[in-house]
Amino acid sequence: MKFGTFPIAETEGMILAHSVRTPERVFRKGHRITASDIETLRASGHETVYAARLSDDDVPEDEAAGRLATALKGTDEQAEPPFTGRANIYAEKDGVLILDANAVAAINAIDEAITVATLPPFSHVSAGQMIATVKIIPFAAPMAALNKAVGLAVASPVLTVRPFRIRSADLILTTVEGTTEKLLKKSKQVVGDRLKALGISLAATRICAHTEEDVADALLASPESSELTLILGASATVDRQDVVPAGLVRAKGTITHFGMPVDPGNLLLLGSIGERPVIGLPGCARSPKLNGADWVLQRLAAGVDVTAADIQAMGVGGLLKEIPSRPQPRTRKLRPGSAPRIAAIILAAGRSERMGDINKLTAEIAGKPMVAHVADAALSSRADEIILVTGHQKDAVQAALAGRPMSEVNNPDYAAGLGTSVATGIAAAAALEPPVDGALVLLGDMPLIDAGLIDALIAAHDPDEERLICVPTVNGKRGNPVLWDAAFFANLQMLTGDVGARYLIAENADLVCEVPVTGEGALLDIDTPEKLAERRR
Repeated sequence: MKFGTFPIAETEGMILAHSVRTPERVFRKGHRITASDIETLRASGHETVYAARLSDDDVPEDEAAGRLATALKGTDEQAEPPFTGRANIYAEKDGVLILDANAVAAINAIDEAITVATLPPFSHVSAGQMIATVKIIPFAAPMAALNKAVGLAVASPVLTVRPFRIRSADLILTTVEGTTEKLLKKSKQVVGDRLKALGISLAATRICAHTEEDVADALLASPESSELTLILGASATVDRQDVVPAGLVRAKGTITHFGMPVDPGNLLLLGSIGERPVIGLPGCARSPKLNGADWVLQRLAAGVDVTAADIQAMGVGGLLKEIPSRPQPRTRKLRPGSAPRIAAIILAAGRSERMGDINKLTAEIAGKPMVAHVADAALSSRADEIILVTGHQKDAVQAALAGRPMSEVNNPDYAAGLGTSVATGIAAAAALEPPVDGALVLLGDMPLIDAGLIDALIAAHDPDEERLICVPTVNGKRGNPVLWDAAFFANLQMLTGDVGARYLIAENADLVCEVPVTGEGALLDIDTPEKLAERRR
């Protein structure tokens, strides 16, 4: 790859290295220069530009990132479409990240153009959470280096999310004189929440005296359905021969390891009875805050063996006292690191005035109503929430969608114009819980929009790289839908009348990300009888 300043006349097909502004438009970094671009740049007084010329031995950044991400991911992971040289990998199931750190280091050592960043090994991850990212630093990667990196990635599993598979556990709480009912209740609640975050139900809770004999009897009374037993003692275990470990041995169990180099969590006991793991929890487990027992529990829940050596290796990074994180319910995505939550808003409130007596949204194309094509594309995409904005002939639009799963909000001012429907939909998106990071505004009369186009816009959205407004383009012409970062929600809710949001795009040109797409879906809206008849033909 040749990188530097080139005369305008020589730059056709090159990649722009830095953004260039002209009176007509902004050419963003990474844009491939066309003949018409050269004329525009020359007319605005630009004689040279900083650009990159790829050679036959270079692999363009998106292709390179996509190839490596696909090679790295396992069967329970999803690689997003690459954009600007980056391809993110997300977990598709809740579980524990199993990582070959040596392979990642070896890939990163091949060439400075190729980088792979991951979460730490054995991280607790949730479905939809980002676990790794591939970034090609320049505009292309050397083909030989990329082939070597892909070869290492496919030689053995590098990234694997081991899904949680234990589904049932039981809890033993011991008591001493002065142990209160309130403490027992709180202990059960906190441990139950900790298990729930891993998809484990608390099948039984037994309370016994803090003696070796009673602990042994309680262990032997564990229900057959239990795959894991937790013991939270009223008094801390301070030695291998203390009450809880002695009770485990008395119940014909074995001790794997006592103690761990993690604080809080030092006084953990790990053992087993037959094939069933037994964890003697440290006293800090009465708090929902992260502690060393969580690391052991997460691995066991995913079916990962935990040895004494594994526990002894947890000391580096094991000082957790200042970490504010805590186990999260499975229904809530973890942040940061999770995939952004995006709402898709379908505008279906208009009066179809240019169509005469026909409501364009309920008119059939290829066997189903026009608005249903748009709804099905949104439902098949990676959008987290679908919001339908209704108004004119609300009942007919609802019937056309035949109970498809989405929320609905009515715009009573639909007759005033498009702006009111955008504002209504954005207000509904802004009120969602958990909050969304952005909203994609879809027009109900664009039936050729598909899930791939929607997903490309979602993948392009990245506030860290100032890609806050994502717009599809076909051969350089901007179309719809448009994805808006949540930072613009307040502005969008102020729209009135038939005024759209184009002025926001014009005022924030540096925050606009153009996403090239193929086909006519992003440009074709059907709003006249002639267009409808043509599409039906």
